[in-house]
Amino acid sequence: MSVTSRQKEIIADYDFIENRQERLGAIVDAARHLPHLPDGQRNEQNLVPGCTSRVWLIGDYRDGQCHFRADCDSPLVRGLVVLLANAYHGTDIADVIATEPFLLQELEVWRDLTPTRQNGLNSVRQRITALAASWA
Repeated sequence: MSVTSRQKEIIADYDFIENRQERLGAIVDAARHLPHLPDGQRNEQNLVPGCTSRVWLIGDYRDGQCHFRADCDSPLVRGLVVLLANAYHGTDIADVIATEPFLLQELEVWRDLTPTRQNGLNSVRQRITALAASWA
């Protein structure tokens, strides 16, 4: 599946929620029910620089696909980084590198984020790109 298709699928999962604050709440709640990264993976090596909250991103490349998992010590940011990691999970390297995320804008949550959180999410995107480029 392409990154664009994955993003459209994620958007469809939340787009029916008309109120954007409720939509953001649903994103946060969905991530709350996912397992956290094990303590061994919540380390300095996996820490994403440029984030105010502590955000960890891990990835690997197998069977021709990129796989990403993210975690954070802030529930709100965790919801957003998990969503972003899921948009690129299970896709190929070239697509990960070439396709910018649009799901946060489409879901109308981007505009309610502080510039600091926006910069942090941009840092997560850069880390995703860097990991994919390292596997190329």
